[in-house]
Amino acid sequence: MLSQTVEYALRAVALLGDACPDARTTEQIATKTLVPRAYLSKVLQGLTRAGLVRSLRGKQGGFQLAITPDDLTILDIVNAVDPIQRIRSCPLSLNTHGTTLCPLHRRLDNAIAMVETAFAETTLAEVLAEPSDSVPLCDFRQTTETVELTHPTQTPDATE
Repeated sequence: MLSQTVEYALRAVALLGDACPDARTTEQIATKTLVPRAYLSKVLQGLTRAGLVRSLRGKQGGFQLAITPDDLTILDIVNAVDPIQRIRSCPLSLNTHGTTLCPLHRRLDNAIAMVETAFAETTLAEVLAEPSDSVPLCDFRQTTETVELTHPTQTPDATE
């Protein structure tokens, strides 16, 4: 339901929220969140244009949140990079439906509305503070270790 761009934006903002108020470079964010650097740059541009993130120049430069985690909702992040699209008219362009949604599309739009409401009612601070037994994809708190993706190495065949 959510695009890859939204997923990457959520990862980046979660990292910046956890690091708040410190700035992080694009390289640091990409490494910690497992987001391709080139794609991340575009995501960060969108977040900056929306006023959620600020870019800092210089030796201590990088990116930091422009809004406190307490005031930043998940919906703000989603809408900054790939807004949720509600169903306003029949996607099939059927004249018989007019501007009224059929039962199927009305239910789908209601579900989208519930997701939108849940995102609007959830702040980044709440997400960061929520305890979890699951291991996150991006363990932001491991600042001394570098994330490495390893692939099994092929062992030479004994007959070679």
